[in-house]
Amino acid sequence: MAKKLFALAGAGKICGWALRTAVKNSDKNLFDRITIGEYNLEAANALKAELDDPRVDVVKIDINDEADAISKMKGYDVVLDGSTIKLNGISTRIIAQAGCSGLNLNGFGEEYKYSDIFKKNGRIHIPGYGMTPGLTDSMVRAGSEKLDKIDTVRVSHCAFRPIAYSPAIFETTSYEYDPNLPGRVVYEDGQLKQVPPFARERLIPTPLPYGTNPQYIIPHSEVHTATEYLKKIGKPPRLVEVRGTWPQKNMRLIKALYEWGIMKNEEFTYNGTEMKIMDVIGAYLQQKEEGKVTDLYGYCLYIQLLGEKNGRKYEQVLYHTHPKSDGSVKGWEGLTAYIRNVGTPMGIAALLIAQGKSAGTGCVTPEEAFDPADVFAALEPIGIRIHQSEREIADYNY
Repeated sequence: MAKKLFALAGAGKICGWALRTAVKNSDKNLFDRITIGEYNLEAANALKAELDDPRVDVVKIDINDEADAISKMKGYDVVLDGSTIKLNGISTRIIAQAGCSGLNLNGFGEEYKYSDIFKKNGRIHIPGYGMTPGLTDSMVRAGSEKLDKIDTVRVSHCAFRPIAYSPAIFETTSYEYDPNLPGRVVYEDGQLKQVPPFARERLIPTPLPYGTNPQYIIPHSEVHTATEYLKKIGKPPRLVEVRGTWPQKNMRLIKALYEWGIMKNEEFTYNGTEMKIMDVIGAYLQQKEEGKVTDLYGYCLYIQLLGEKNGRKYEQVLYHTHPKSDGSVKGWEGLTAYIRNVGTPMGIAALLIAQGKSAGTGCVTPEEAFDPADVFAALEPIGIRIHQSEREIADYNY
């Protein structure tokens, strides 16, 4: 029986690309109705016109009106949740109460409190399935399947995009380097350890055009989900770290703001008006060219696992590549290369749920939700390719 897909905040840049992926790679036998749920009807109708598919319609929705939002989602099978981090608690509650399956991009933990509702309805919700978290988790699982024991997992990514091309992106920037954030942790020797911004610098050798860049610990969900998944399959790790970087120009700015205490986002008064400093900086950058462009666009994931196989020590490395953003490949130009990387896995995940290729009910971690082979095979024709290699090593200390 054909399914129905609802894209909440579906005309946003990243969720919009997830929706494009779902529309282009499905037919009426999989989805017979695809709804763009948006507060911004102008953007939603523009995307509908671009998609030019009779299955696509538009519904105005405001998740602050929970009863109305629930009524509009009822009857749908899968919800692509493109709302921002700060709204994911509300949006997940609405998806659960509407009786749908769902997934979002962020996976910062608010979702799991509604797991029992999804289970009761026989539905699945995947907190965070984009590039990272999401595809990174599937890559960790794929690497772990090649080893008998796991010592170390290092998840790393280069996200090459402008610092403030949208409000949600600048919100992510402010969130990840907030000095007071409690969730910036690593898993080490049996416990979660809190670290400050710019902790544990490590040079990560991603392939060209990104190259080797310093990366720092970031507050991503993989440190929790990968640790728990590996414990569950009997391969408990000693160390799990998640690092990331943006273009180095962006990183220099964020580091300076951190060193001057500006990342605390404290209130101050200017001309009799109270405001928060990071809100002001974000608003400025969103209006200026410097905040909306960068020299190189795209994404690279790099996963390293150290462990044992047949009593000998091995390193597993997985990384991904995608078409160039220089205009030589149609549909991957400039900022689109970054957006497609993040949005495409989300769209593929929605397809896999609809196809019955997801595992479990309730809130399910990205590691457990899908067979990595299904994810990688679906991404390959689109141009997102996963590369995997292994080598024997003398020890883990490097």
